Amino acid sequence: MPVKRILVVDDSPTERFVTSELLTKHGYEVITAENGADGIVKAKTTRPDLVLMDVIMPGTNGYQATRMLAKDPATGQIPVILCTSKGQETDKIWGLRQGAVDYLVKPVNHAELLQKIAALP
Repeated sequence: MPVKRILVVDDSPTERFVTSELLTKHGYEVITAENGADGIVKAKTTRPDLVLMDVIMPGTNGYQATRMLAKDPATGQIPVILCTSKGQETDKIWGLRQGAVDYLVKPVNHAELLQKIAALP
């Protein structure tokens, strides 16, 4: 089933706006959340086809939120792509171990992001 609804979780209003505009322009329905805890709630209530998750956020960070989503039977099948400024190889490995299907370093290349979304099963 192709991705149609995407939840963007990022504490930066600018990042949420830019990402939402890009995705909307390419035909995706976008839902946003300002932090990890809000992202978990919205993932459970809106059932998106994909979550784009920042890592560095106050409260529940993106690694914690990704792990919670992956372990919850209600949201475990929703793919998560981490989009973060944390660019070390160890950060990427840790993110994938939390349950993310992919990892992009900010500033995210828009063409690469769209390609990764399109390639999801």
